[in-house]
Amino acid sequence: MLSWAVLFLIIALVAAILGFGGIAGAAAGIAQILFFVFLVLFAVALIAGRRVVV
Repeated sequence: MLSWAVLFLIIALVAAILGFGGIAGAAAGIAQILFFVFLVLFAVALIAGRRVVV
Protein backbone atom coordinates (compact mmCIF):
# COMPACT_ATOMS: atom_id res chain seq x y z
CA MET A 1 0.00 0.00 0.00
CA LEU A 2 2.91 2.28 0.68
CA SER A 3 4.10 1.73 -2.89
CA TRP A 4 0.72 2.95 -4.19
CA ALA A 5 1.03 6.08 -2.06
CA VAL A 6 4.50 6.76 -3.45
CA LEU A 7 3.21 6.17 -7.00
CA PHE A 8 0.40 8.70 -6.56
CA LEU A 9 2.85 11.16 -5.03
CA ILE A 10 5.09 10.87 -8.09
CA ILE A 11 2.07 11.32 -10.37
CA ALA A 12 1.11 14.43 -8.40
CA LEU A 13 4.61 15.88 -8.69
CA VAL A 14 4.81 15.26 -12.42
CA ALA A 15 1.34 16.71 -12.97
CA ALA A 16 2.23 19.79 -10.93
CA ILE A 17 5.41 20.34 -12.94
CA LEU A 18 3.46 20.06 -16.19
CA GLY A 19 0.81 22.50 -14.95
CA PHE A 20 -2.10 20.15 -14.33
CA GLY A 21 -3.18 21.54 -10.96
CA GLY A 22 -6.44 19.64 -10.65
CA ILE A 23 -4.91 16.27 -11.39
CA ALA A 24 -1.97 17.05 -9.11
CA GLY A 25 -4.27 17.96 -6.24
CA ALA A 26 -6.38 14.84 -6.68
CA ALA A 27 -3.34 12.56 -6.88
CA ALA A 28 -1.81 14.21 -3.81
CA GLY A 29 -5.06 13.71 -1.90
CA ILE A 30 -5.20 10.04 -2.84
CA ALA A 31 -1.55 9.61 -1.84
CA GLN A 32 -2.23 11.22 1.53
CA ILE A 33 -5.24 8.98 2.21
CA LEU A 34 -3.30 5.84 1.23
CA PHE A 35 -0.39 6.86 3.44
CA PHE A 36 -2.61 7.34 6.49
CA VAL A 37 -4.38 4.03 5.85
CA PHE A 38 -0.95 2.40 5.64
CA LEU A 39 0.07 3.95 8.97
CA VAL A 40 -3.10 2.72 10.68
CA LEU A 41 -2.73 -0.80 9.32
CA PHE A 42 0.95 -0.85 10.25
CA ALA A 43 0.16 0.21 13.82
CA VAL A 44 -2.58 -2.43 14.09
CA ALA A 45 -0.18 -5.09 12.81
CA LEU A 46 2.45 -4.08 15.36
CA ILE A 47 -0.03 -4.17 18.22
CA ALA A 48 -1.57 -7.46 17.11
CA GLY A 49 1.86 -9.02 16.65
CA ARG A 50 2.91 -8.24 20.22
CA ARG A 51 -0.22 -9.79 21.75
CA VAL A 52 0.55 -13.26 20.45
CA VAL A 53 1.32 -15.52 23.40
CA VAL A 54 3.50 -18.55 22.69
